[in-house]
Amino acid sequence: MEKIDKIIFGDNQFFGINHMSQEKAQQLSEKFFNIENIYKVYDIAFANGIQAVMLNSNDRAREICDYFRNHKSQYGHLSWYPSIPYPHKYANMVNEKGIFPAINDVLFKNNTALGVLGMVAKGGMAVLNKDAIELMKMLVDVEAKIYKGLNVKVIFLQNIIVDLLLGYDFKDVFYEYCEYIRKKYHAIPGLITQNLPFLKKKLEEWQIEEVVICSSINKIGYLMSPDVPTYVETINNNHSDKYQLMAMSTLASGAIRAKDAYEFINSLNLQSVVFGASSEKNIQETVSLINIK
Repeated sequence: MEKIDKIIFGDNQFFGINHMSQEKAQQLSEKFFNIENIYKVYDIAFANGIQAVMLNSNDRAREICDYFRNHKSQYGHLSWYPSIPYPHKYANMVNEKGIFPAINDVLFKNNTALGVLGMVAKGGMAVLNKDAIELMKMLVDVEAKIYKGLNVKVIFLQNIIVDLLLGYDFKDVFYEYCEYIRKKYHAIPGLITQNLPFLKKKLEEWQIEEVVICSSINKIGYLMSPDVPTYVETINNNHSDKYQLMAMSTLASGAIRAKDAYEFINSLNLQSVVFGASSEKNIQETVSLINIK
C-alpha cells in the first residue's frame, strides 16, 4: 500500500464547523464567506510545507476543486483526500424536498444524458430492489465526480456512515466499498470512525486490508470510543502496513493546548495527522509541533 502523507490540511475551519464554540464557528463562516480567503489560507499551508488536502464533499467543494483544476500548473503536485458523503447536504435535501426528489437530484442532477442512461442501466433495478451495494456505488460515483482530474490518493467514507454500518456488522458493504475505490478510482480506501479499536478489529476479522483508518485521537478522549487507553493500545500494536492510521481532532476543538496535544500524538505509532487552521501563526505552529514517526 502506498504511504500516505504525514501532514494533511483539513477544511472544517472553512465551513463554520467548530464543535466546541458556536460563536467561533460563526466567525469562521463569516471570514470564509468570500472563497478567495479560503485560497489564501491554502497557499499559506502550502508555503509551510503541506502537500496534501482533505476536503469534504460539501456545497463549496466543487468550486474549490474547479479552482485547483484550473490552476493545475501551480497545484498539480498536491495529493487529495476526499471525504464523502457530506451528511448535512443529504439531510437538508431530504428535509426540503422529501426522500424521492432528493434521490433524483443526487443521482441525476448535473449529469449528461449518457451519464444518466449509464446510471439507470447500472442502478435502476438497484433502486427498485433496494440493493445497498449498487446504490452505494452510484452515490460514490456522484460524490467522486467533484474531485475528477485531481491527484486523489485516498477516498474516505464519513464516520456517520462507517459507524452505522459497523453497528449493523455489514461486512459486505465495507468489502465492496474498498474494492470499488481501489478498482475504479485507483485510490486507497479510507474509513473515518469514532471507534478505531472496534473498526480495526472487525476489518482484521473480515480480512479487509490495505485501508487507511482516520479517527479523532487526542489525550482527553474527545469523540473517542471506548476510551483513550484502548486507543493507545490499538495504535501502538499496529505493526502491520495493512492499516495506516490517521489522527484528526487532535486539539479536541481547542480544548487542548497545541504543545500538549502533539506531545501525545507524537508518542503514538501514527502514520498521519489531519488538522485545520485559519491563520498563518497556527499553521506554522502546528507543522512545527507534528513529529510523528
